Amino acid sequence: MKTLVESIAKALVDDPTQVNATEEIEEGTLIIGLTVAKEDMGRIIGKEGRTAKAIRTILNAISTKDGKKAILKIVE
Repeated sequence: MKTLVESIAKALVDDPTQVNATEEIEEGTLIIGLTVAKEDMGRIIGKEGRTAKAIRTILNAISTKDGKKAILKIVE
């Protein structure tokens, strides 16, 4: 799932070399942290958070299919 989030983020930003995703497991929940360049933060979040919500929806659908729970954290 980490690679999926990275791929989506790299397609959206101007500087794909600054995209980094990390995975942590906390209390049975997979937490994916996404870091991008400061200038690209608006592109990842989107208007009224729509882009971030869409990424979270995709992540949730995949994790539910696998019987797991996943959360996306956008790190500044």
